[in-house]
Amino acid sequence: MSSPVVIDWSKVDNPDLVFQRYPSRRSVVYGTKGVVSSSQPLATEAGLEILRKGGNAADAAVATSAALNVTEPSCCGIGGDAFCLFYDAKTKEVKALNGSGRAPANLSIDYLLARGVKSRIPLTDLNSVTVPGTAAAWLDTIEKFGSGKVTAADVFAPAIRLAEEGVPVSEIHSWGWKRSEELIKNASPNGDEMLLNGRAPRPGEVVRLPNLAATFRELVAHGKDGFYKGRVARAIVDLIKSKGGVMELDDLAKHTTSIVEPIKYTYAQDVTIYECPPNGQGITALLALGILENIQEQGLSRQLLEMEHNSPEYLHTLIEALRLAFADSQYYVTDPDVEHVPVDELLNKEYLATRARLFSAAGTSTVVHGNPVHSSDTVYFSVTDQWGNACSYIQSNYAGFGTGAVPKGCGFTLQNRGSGFVLERNHPNALKGGKRPYHTIIPALATRDGELFLSYGVMGGFMQPQGHVQVLLNILRGFSPQAALDAPRFCISAGTPDAEDKSTGSAGDVNSEVYFESEFPKETVEALRAMGHDARVVDGFNRGLMGRGQVIQKVKNDSGRLVWAAGSDPRADGHAAAQI
Repeated sequence: MSSPVVIDWSKVDNPDLVFQRYPSRRSVVYGTKGVVSSSQPLATEAGLEILRKGGNAADAAVATSAALNVTEPSCCGIGGDAFCLFYDAKTKEVKALNGSGRAPANLSIDYLLARGVKSRIPLTDLNSVTVPGTAAAWLDTIEKFGSGKVTAADVFAPAIRLAEEGVPVSEIHSWGWKRSEELIKNASPNGDEMLLNGRAPRPGEVVRLPNLAATFRELVAHGKDGFYKGRVARAIVDLIKSKGGVMELDDLAKHTTSIVEPIKYTYAQDVTIYECPPNGQGITALLALGILENIQEQGLSRQLLEMEHNSPEYLHTLIEALRLAFADSQYYVTDPDVEHVPVDELLNKEYLATRARLFSAAGTSTVVHGNPVHSSDTVYFSVTDQWGNACSYIQSNYAGFGTGAVPKGCGFTLQNRGSGFVLERNHPNALKGGKRPYHTIIPALATRDGELFLSYGVMGGFMQPQGHVQVLLNILRGFSPQAALDAPRFCISAGTPDAEDKSTGSAGDVNSEVYFESEFPKETVEALRAMGHDARVVDGFNRGLMGRGQVIQKVKNDSGRLVWAAGSDPRADGHAAAQI
């Protein structure tokens, strides 16, 4: 092994040139009690602290989530949204929570068109701010799924302590912070609340977020009113309106979390994958799995597990199935409370068979969305506990720090999730006041023969359903949780938002380029190009396109004891750790 490199980051103008070492050997983490796997070690420890106090997986997930606001604000925050899947070991049921916010009631397509906005709301326009749903999602997760053995004050104590005492900044997170430094400075008059001496912090520098700690304390003291009414709500509205936004206090006061029925697809007869329903894009992963299964059943390709792993044949089949899935999800996914989303029709066996018949083993094809009605930056983490429960949790600002705008005295940035709307009046995902947009963040759970199998996810914009499929298939090949995450991945450019993108933030074209990590052999990439794929190679920090996953697997063993096996993505700064 090579010797560690000590870097004087104060002398590095472009850290991307330095951070070239990427692969790292990690072993699977095993435990017989609870396990927390996240992208930040201190956030993992926050979750473990709550497990040790008697909290369950849901309680510990909220503690981890809040701590990630302090340790990785370049990806998430209380100014964003959150989704959750919870496996109840007693009932063997999977439950889902949608913690996404809605557009301001007074926001309309006409208003935006009059301001010169065209196809989508720009990522830096504060009209892209939907009501932040994370705060309510945290409290509802504790109330609906928690153990009842710990209080909200207990759950938020680690995050408050970290914010007040300060945390050293990790390497990859520091790069994300540096990347958005100018965004934060220019987005609002309050950018210094999220900077260190007027700049992005470097690795190892300690950052305190006392205003964020104060926001957390208001949430603990006053419940949801501590965020959606009072000082914090006024600061949010004042900032948005000062930049031409139309959000009102009433938009925040009316916000609610939705407890929803998860959607699912059973693959290979015994593995059932659960996703949150629209307005999330989890259905993309289920569509892809359904199309893959039908491709094999119809003899349009060899069986996936008979193909060499990550061979051109294997990768082509996965890519084409995902392109077909995205063509449907990017058209139909929207807020089901406002527009009908044909989930059952999209996942219907006959419909999936018709989509599979569009696949060609010889090369790429042009895909558009089908018609099933007529034919019938983000952080993800996973927590399990000693009772067999699992909580698959994800939260995001959308594009890195979101808008980069900081409500005065609050210590967090506001998301730009409204950029997910389309400004076409007849489109299912068309903007309307009070509507939730297409949402990229998706947690996943899987059961096998009715028992919990995996609590997992892969964060990262439109990479997420692609990661769900690739990691799951790795596991089904017999890879360990860690090996399944270590394996090189591809990403169809369905659009990963850039925090500093000044464009419309479009979701992209499912017929566009496909990115491959540099670990793929050159011969494989060339073979895919010969099949018609616009194949490109990424390295260094650009591998952030591939997302960052966490996996916890329930292990079958002869002892009869509960055993968890966990992996944590080497593309992130964190790790998995087990409760003792």
